[in-house]
Amino acid sequence: MKQRGFEIVTAYADKGITLPQRKTKASAGYDLEAAAAVDLAPHAVTVVPTGLKAYMGEDEYLSIFIRSGLAFKKGLMLANSTGIIDSDYYNNPDNEGHIMIAYYNTADTAYHVEKGERIGQGIFQKYLTVDADEADGIRTGGIGSTGK
Repeated sequence: MKQRGFEIVTAYADKGITLPQRKTKASAGYDLEAAAAVDLAPHAVTVVPTGLKAYMGEDEYLSIFIRSGLAFKKGLMLANSTGIIDSDYYNNPDNEGHIMIAYYNTADTAYHVEKGERIGQGIFQKYLTVDADEADGIRTGGIGSTGK
C-alpha cells in the first residue's frame, strides 16, 4: 500500500522529470528540481513548475522550503515563506496537484533557473487537530482553493 511519495503530473510525463530523492541518509528533505527553464525577474514573484505531485496520508502535509544556497547566494526567497501541500491537493481537478514554487527575487538582476536545477526541498510531516475539529470541506480546486 502506498503511503507517501511523488509522481509526475500528466502534462510533464515525457519531459524527463526526475523524482525527488534525499541526498544522504540523515537528510530530512527531498530535493525538488525545476521542470523547465525559467527567468526570475528582479523584484518580482515568478512561479517555477516542478512537474510533480505528492501523495500522503490524510494527517500529513508536504512542506516546501527553499534551498539555502539560492537564498544566501542568489537573493531568492519563497513568496509564501513556506509552501504547504495538503494531502487533498493530490490529483485535484484544477491542476492534478502540480507542485509549483513561487519565488521572489530580491536582486536587481534576473536569475535564470535551468531545467533540472535543484530549487527546493520537500519535507513530509504529520499534523495535529484540535478537540472537536469538525472540518468537513472538500477541495474543489488547486492553488488557493481552500479559502474560497
